[in-house]
Amino acid sequence: MYIHHHTCISPQQTFRNADVEALQENTDNKLKAKEPVYDGIPPGILRRMGKAVRMGIGAAIPIIKQQSTDGIIIGTANGGMEDCIKFLNQIIAYDEGMLTPGNFVQSTPNAIAAQMGLLDKNRGYNITHVHRGLAFENALLDAMLMIRENPGNHYLLGAVDEISDYNYNIDLLDGCYKNEKISNKALYTTSSEGTIAGEGAVMFLVNNDAENALAKINAIQTLHTTDETEVRHALRQFMQQHFAPGQKADMLLTGENGDNRLLKYYTAAESLFDDHTTVARFKHMCGEYPTASSVALWLACYPQPLPPHMIKKQGSAAAVRNIIIYNSYRGLQHSFIHIVITHKK
Repeated sequence: MYIHHHTCISPQQTFRNADVEALQENTDNKLKAKEPVYDGIPPGILRRMGKAVRMGIGAAIPIIKQQSTDGIIIGTANGGMEDCIKFLNQIIAYDEGMLTPGNFVQSTPNAIAAQMGLLDKNRGYNITHVHRGLAFENALLDAMLMIRENPGNHYLLGAVDEISDYNYNIDLLDGCYKNEKISNKALYTTSSEGTIAGEGAVMFLVNNDAENALAKINAIQTLHTTDETEVRHALRQFMQQHFAPGQKADMLLTGENGDNRLLKYYTAAESLFDDHTTVARFKHMCGEYPTASSVALWLACYPQPLPPHMIKKQGSAAAVRNIIIYNSYRGLQHSFIHIVITHKK
């Protein structure tokens, strides 16, 4: 499966005129997305959109304008959770009386893909994968299967998640986020439990055409375990299966997030690579959220070399062609993605 176009709305300057060199700081342990001016969405519709739907549509429009698609495949853990809570509060406030339907319509996880289909008049395959920290990975697998069954088709593939106050407070009580205030610039140098929250929307145009592609998604694997030795073993087997004899990864792009409880998984993964491989990290840019691995894939396809603030260990590889993305969500859900860059980087 090949990637031809990609867009990203994130807490950094990644949409239009992307610049990943400059690092925007978080506020109150939250990295909130920098929403652009949504030129392609009619104002009357935009006014009624929740943030997750707004970001998803905004990221999708530049791709839809360039290429009509045969289907829409989205991964999300929560969809428009903020609108869902607003609707539930209305039920109480109005005693189950006359409720405004807007919040309800925008609150379901599939509202993002549905709204895309309506705006683009796309009557093709339309599905949303909701699998917590593996939602985007399952969307990737679905897209690969659809392209295998329908060669020549183009699919809009993406991931969207937002920071909702409800989810943030629940996750904070669960110990997912740091209690102390911390800057994302010091995320990897502060040893404590928890991380910082993030959000964003990433979209890709994918098909089976190698010509003029940005990158090829060669393989993907998911794993459920709390044992770091199993992660190491699975990653070793993954590379043995999908790398040619003597081939090495030029870059390992990991989801290390500053939570010292999860560091053992990333250390185990890094131990498989020698000085040839550059090790990079990305969650100081987008924060932690269930579909953050989509940002890693966007960065892997980024046409320029990754900036120094992302590099944990500089390797000796002359060029970055083979990239492994490893992400762990809460130390339970793990994924490996092998990407082959087909443009100069």
